[in-house]
Amino acid sequence: MNIRRHLTTAAVAGAAGLGLLALSACSPTASGRTADGKLRVTASFYPMEFLAAQIGGKHVEVTDLTKPGVEPHDLELTTKQTAQLGESGAVVYLKGLQPAVDEAIAQSGVKHIADAAALTSLEKHGTEVDGHHHTTGDNASHSDSEGGNDPHIWLDPVKYAEVAKGVNKTLATADPKHKADYQKNTDALVKKLTGLDAEFKDGLKNRASDTFLTTHAAFGYLAERYGLTEEAISGLDPESEPSAHRMKALHTLAADHHVSTVFFETIANPATAKTLAGDLHLRTDVLDPLEGITTKSRGRDYFGVQRANLAALQKALGSK
Repeated sequence: MNIRRHLTTAAVAGAAGLGLLALSACSPTASGRTADGKLRVTASFYPMEFLAAQIGGKHVEVTDLTKPGVEPHDLELTTKQTAQLGESGAVVYLKGLQPAVDEAIAQSGVKHIADAAALTSLEKHGTEVDGHHHTTGDNASHSDSEGGNDPHIWLDPVKYAEVAKGVNKTLATADPKHKADYQKNTDALVKKLTGLDAEFKDGLKNRASDTFLTTHAAFGYLAERYGLTEEAISGLDPESEPSAHRMKALHTLAADHHVSTVFFETIANPATAKTLAGDLHLRTDVLDPLEGITTKSRGRDYFGVQRANLAALQKALGSK
């Protein structure tokens, strides 16, 4: 009888153990890790996902809250996404770009958070950003609307590298065991970004014009970095419609600065850019703000699309 009771107890304990194993295999662990021990990282949109994946490598499982082809500014989170966010071991985001994400992160209780906006300096940019002045806000007076800081720091390889170093620290704190690998991956990524910066500098050195026209003001940091002037049809919001006054000003500007091309982007509606280009007898081309990678993207990742952007700018500015 004792033997039977012993066997029964063992069987119950074994079943309970198996139950726990099954639970841990199919539900996220409280520690922010997957069943196979990887650090769960949630990224707010593509540029943050790219950093997390490049730096985390094989030690992380990255979830992107913004699906390809979705305009990040418009993102609304599902209940499931909000729940998944709370199960993360680390979060990588850019505060101020996606209000729904900011709110969910504030309520998530996740300890290890990398905010790209706090990892480099942000500036105010309006519809015009002049690369020669390197101002931090004076040029915002040219804007038809904007108040807040320009979030598009990832389009400047130098600022993006600064953010990468901060993300590295967050992942290393969340997962100290793999700190050395995260550092190695970060060093490799920063080296590639430094190389990309050199490609832009060299590629845009000898040019016929400094001014380029875009649908929305995503390229302010890039313009400042390489001494260009970005003129946006609308402001930082890709969906805002330009005023008649702004359109008239762009006609004059295009003639004065020998502008050859009006750039539009893959996600936003190109109608305004095409109308303006038609009126002015200018070409249209794509300058990608890299907010997501889709089948329409001219490149499979950050570096591929940035090189396509460089080639488009060289053509538009008459680089020799």
